[in-house]
Amino acid sequence: MTTEPTTFAHHLSQDPVPDEVRTAVLADPGFGTTFTDHMVKIDWSGDVVRGTGRWSDPRIEPYGPLVLDPAAAVLHYGQEIFEGLKAYRHADGSVWTFRADANADRLNRSARRLALPELPEQLFLDALRELVRVDEQWVPDGDGESLYLRPFMIATEAFLGVRPAREVLFSVIASPAGNYFGGPVKPVDIWLSRDYARAGRGGTGAAKCGGNYAASLVAQLEGDAHGCQQVMFLDRDRGDAVEELGGMNVFFVHEDGRLVTPELTGTILEGVTRRSIIQLAKDRGLSVEERRFTLDEWREGWRAGTITEAFACGTAAVITPIGRLVSAEEVIGDEGARPGEVTMDIRKQLLEIQTGRAEDPHGWLTRLV
Repeated sequence: MTTEPTTFAHHLSQDPVPDEVRTAVLADPGFGTTFTDHMVKIDWSGDVVRGTGRWSDPRIEPYGPLVLDPAAAVLHYGQEIFEGLKAYRHADGSVWTFRADANADRLNRSARRLALPELPEQLFLDALRELVRVDEQWVPDGDGESLYLRPFMIATEAFLGVRPAREVLFSVIASPAGNYFGGPVKPVDIWLSRDYARAGRGGTGAAKCGGNYAASLVAQLEGDAHGCQQVMFLDRDRGDAVEELGGMNVFFVHEDGRLVTPELTGTILEGVTRRSIIQLAKDRGLSVEERRFTLDEWREGWRAGTITEAFACGTAAVITPIGRLVSAEEVIGDEGARPGEVTMDIRKQLLEIQTGRAEDPHGWLTRLV
């Protein structure tokens, strides 16, 4: 049965960004610093415990501050989740997004973990489509550029008791995006966190919620102080098993063509880009192993030359080569290393599918405009 598209009320901005300002932004969009003229809002009220409630009042409003009661549950108990995906301008002028159904599914997995209401997939897709239609002029068309879409859900009920909120807001904002790390693709250095963990067993590691990212920031500060662009977390209870970066999954390329990525144990976020890379690698005839991968294995593989490449992946950065893993005790990797061939080939293939320059064999693209 086909679900009818949702009708959104439009309350359009009376003071949109001037054309010349928007043009200047799109000439060098950066990442996550400038936002489009509008946003999506949809309200929910009900009782998650009893399985009751409904989404209502879907609307487009001018981008601007949210009005929250000081007792709103999100401010006190961190009941919130979010997603991240991109809209790409194709050569014919149309705008498409990549694997939005996977993002909708992950949003609902996160919602279940944070005791928030689930959002119907069709409503999720309709919200993306409606915002991009209204703000289509913000979609850049430069090489590797996109409109970054940030759906999020927050608990808005004013109540200080510790229970799931009975009032929730779902919203989508958008921001033109260039290269996440800036400039041409080059290997980045990663700081190895020895003192901090991003998530623990039984916690919220598999959910995309702000608390996980907040927990990574103090380690990121350590990395910044040592000239590193990201931070790597380990699971000490599993023999220093490699987990993920502060915001990205990781892969290791072996000399025999195998790709190894840490298995999903409940403490690692399953990235949509990660899932896509696994499929593309298998399409190329490469063997992919999702398993425990330790710091010792990384060190020994690099020294022996059996691990030839390492890379990180995520929606924002797509695929980024890892040059060195840096800690107070050691450095794994070579300074001045060049991006690996397998890394860049898979990155090129993924970007070409996303931007419509290559066939989409798995039906991953959804047209928005």
